[in-house]
Amino acid sequence: MSLYSALYAGVSGLSAQASAMASVADNITNINTVGYKTADTQFRTLVSDGRGGSSYSAGGVAAVTRSLVTKQGAPLPSASPTDISVAGAGFFVTRDGVGAGANVAYTRAGSFAPDKAGYLANSGGYYLQGWPLNAQGGYTNNGNLGALTPVRVTELTGTAAPTSKLNMRVNLDSTATPFTGTYAAGDMAKSTTPAQFSRSVDLTDAQGGSHAVTLAFLKTGANSWVGEIYAQPASDVTATNGLLASGKIAFNPDGSLDRAGSDPGMFATLTPAWTNGAGTAPVTLGLGTDGGLDGLSQFGGTSSVISYTVDGGRSGSVASTRISDAGVVSAVFDDGTSRAVYQLPIANFQNPNGLTRLPGNAYSISDESGGVAINAPGSLGAGKIAASSLEASTVDLAQEFTNMIRFQRAYSASSKIITTVDEMLQEVSNLKR
Repeated sequence: MSLYSALYAGVSGLSAQASAMASVADNITNINTVGYKTADTQFRTLVSDGRGGSSYSAGGVAAVTRSLVTKQGAPLPSASPTDISVAGAGFFVTRDGVGAGANVAYTRAGSFAPDKAGYLANSGGYYLQGWPLNAQGGYTNNGNLGALTPVRVTELTGTAAPTSKLNMRVNLDSTATPFTGTYAAGDMAKSTTPAQFSRSVDLTDAQGGSHAVTLAFLKTGANSWVGEIYAQPASDVTATNGLLASGKIAFNPDGSLDRAGSDPGMFATLTPAWTNGAGTAPVTLGLGTDGGLDGLSQFGGTSSVISYTVDGGRSGSVASTRISDAGVVSAVFDDGTSRAVYQLPIANFQNPNGLTRLPGNAYSISDESGGVAINAPGSLGAGKIAASSLEASTVDLAQEFTNMIRFQRAYSASSKIITTVDEMLQEVSNLKR
């Protein structure tokens, strides 16, 4: 009987409009939730008989709710250095615990802060994951989520980092008198030939020990110098006379570095072998580029160091955590120094709207979303990270109130169907009287 199908259609309308109203309630209550994505409800018909004819059987309606994950929320500035947002496509990789067996979740809610153990977690209880950086600031992305570890910087308190970079800008006096005696590599380290200019810097071993290393220079001709890098005292390293590197240094007529005409040994990576048994890291020398003035140069005037930087050292207490726009997590120590310790990845999916929603404003992978690809921010389609900012909820309050009116009216109309069909069925029942 068609009346009964109309009755069931009215019931389906009540159910569909109630589900739609639930999505409105969820959206309105999450208007201030960081990174929340609007739940959008659409309706689809239910057809019991698609053929035309004199008798029509009603099917009804069903509600289909999906989260508009790809909709971008407005960036909100934040005073916290650990608050981050994604500008573009992608998600932060998190886990619901710090153990290796914790479940992976993806989120755009970047309100991360250290917990009592020092791990960065957001308000949903998900722990931020990143690639640990080595002493040279590098990492390996093999696409495996197992290579990611929970971000925690407080464990660096009281540790040490070996020196891995030494950059120096030095001007050597072009008017200096060339050395006319006999020179052999290591003479300046042995003090048998005095250097015309030298400067000592401190390198740090893996145990936090400090070692003095001298860069010495001797002019041997027009646009030609020799250089040595050696430890003082020589007993600090296993190398003979403490000599770590030596070679010819050539300059162009305009005073810039002629690296192609210089010995590569003076620019190669150093790997000191400390006699105290402490470990070391390869030390990359930044003494200038070929034809550049960003390292060694030769101009008239007193030889001098223009600037130099050397990393490594013994760490004090971690005072704060900082995340850069490149997604590099750094520990800031109480002495003002900092150390980069993690690189954050960005996760991408073929169909982000197909992800499964999780409590705490996070998502998990599903058959509809496709596989996950993790890459550095800003590469291979991954969005960029905006530091000290949060992504606002994508809820439009005016639109939600409008939808509330629509769904309420539709719910009332569906209830009218039920009451009207009930009256019609009552009339049928009265035919027997």
